[in-house]
Amino acid sequence: MKRFTLAFVGLLGTAQLFSSCKKDFLNETPLSLYTPQTVLVDSLGFEAAMAGLQSVVRDQYTVDNFNITTTQNVGIQGMLGIMQEGTDVAVPGQVQGIEVPYYNYNLLNSQDQGSAYFWSWAYRTINNCNQIIAGAAAAPSTLRQGYKNRISAEARFFRAYAYDFLVTLYGDVPLIDTPVTSPRTDFTRAPVATVNDFIVNDLNTAIASLFDANKAASGRITRGAAQHLLGQVYLRMNQPAQAQTVLQTLINSNTYSLIRARYGVRASQPGDYFSDMFIVGNQRRSQGNTELIWGIEQQLNVPGATTSAQQRRMWVPGYYNIKGMVIADSLGGRGIGRMRLSNWVDYQLYPANTNADMRNSKYNLKRRFYYNDPAQTALFGKRVTGLVGTDTIYYITPYTTKWNQYNPADQFGYGTIKDLPMMRLGETYLLLAEAQFKQGNTSGAAASINVLRTRAQAAQVSASQIDLNFILDERVRELIGEEQRRLTLLRTGTLVDRATRLNGASIQGLTAQKTLLPIPQTSIDLNVNGNLTQNPGY
Repeated sequence: MKRFTLAFVGLLGTAQLFSSCKKDFLNETPLSLYTPQTVLVDSLGFEAAMAGLQSVVRDQYTVDNFNITTTQNVGIQGMLGIMQEGTDVAVPGQVQGIEVPYYNYNLLNSQDQGSAYFWSWAYRTINNCNQIIAGAAAAPSTLRQGYKNRISAEARFFRAYAYDFLVTLYGDVPLIDTPVTSPRTDFTRAPVATVNDFIVNDLNTAIASLFDANKAASGRITRGAAQHLLGQVYLRMNQPAQAQTVLQTLINSNTYSLIRARYGVRASQPGDYFSDMFIVGNQRRSQGNTELIWGIEQQLNVPGATTSAQQRRMWVPGYYNIKGMVIADSLGGRGIGRMRLSNWVDYQLYPANTNADMRNSKYNLKRRFYYNDPAQTALFGKRVTGLVGTDTIYYITPYTTKWNQYNPADQFGYGTIKDLPMMRLGETYLLLAEAQFKQGNTSGAAASINVLRTRAQAAQVSASQIDLNFILDERVRELIGEEQRRLTLLRTGTLVDRATRLNGASIQGLTAQKTLLPIPQTSIDLNVNGNLTQNPGY
């Protein structure tokens, strides 16, 4: 925490008079301090701390790149590609560099900046959580116990979320449950099983104290978010029965409901109700999105705010580089096509008839382009086809519209000012189907998936069609652009198989040994009194 000292300056002569006899005037007597001990004593202090924690959490998928050595943002925009490229769903487009080792695994090593950033982000998050949890335990009795339990529960959720992220990516990791207030060089990796028990305890403790979504303020963590995460964690732990119990409890609470009708700011315009969820002004529960469980909120024109979120630039292609096309709201604003969907997603995942699954409609997966520059009269209104001599890898290529965002006052559009949907009920049904399948209940799994397919106006599936690959396919149909695909494939142990089988042409050097990320070498080198061993293969 930062420390601020206010000092009052007296007459120089007076200071010299007293200093001639003794030097105790040099002793620092701060009249104002900003530390956890002085701030975390009332609700205002805790709310400020929670705002700071949420800001750190937001950095996970909004930073464009961070140099772990200099602790400076170095302006490379490929970070989001780390979670998508080198998997089954995406291939590189106009690359920036930091994402390259995640599809050319031969280059992934202990000096990797992407791995170092995510490691640093997780432990910054955890330390902020530990400060709030410790502060709530020590807060004066004048602060209501219910409030202390709830603010601690929110912090426990974020701590569990960060630790789940860490063990999924790195395996065994240091387990830190108290604030680190001075330099330490004695960290040791705790077994995944130990960290799992810690995560489960945090989430069960949080569930008991968190608000229901109908009572919580917009953007705050609710009971449903903790239940959703706990179900996912149980699946990673191969405890599907426990996962089913908590996920079914969440669904049966009727706190959330799938979007099945047009709503919101563009309800009278062309579109469909699936695409409505991803339009600015529709994304939040307070704006009609009854499906949202946890979303990270971002807002345009906040005084003093900055943005570096790159989702639109990553997912939307640079179509405006084609003669006869200009930047338009209807095409998602200014993208760069830093990655594109894999051929498997483009040509094999969905039915050929785009009307056979709403998630593949023209409002959700853009496949056709039409010249839109009125100055090019010979082309205007015609379909873009048969481009010759043009690199269409990141100019004209199918893309998800979930990250479309356009501000006419900022046509260049550096950042994506749009909420990040982190959890929604559609995914809860998919997690439930996975839990049911793992217990041999393929009929139940088919029924859970058919809830989503009914909503998408897609053909129903039978129990005989259900296996893990089908569930993972359905996750792409439902969650492309929202899901951090690398995490899902690592959690299910399917990264090597699915990436090489479905997207192998864009991937080099992927072996089982390269599924876990390297522990950052800088952390190992600084940990001179501990045992921070490296993952095999690095």
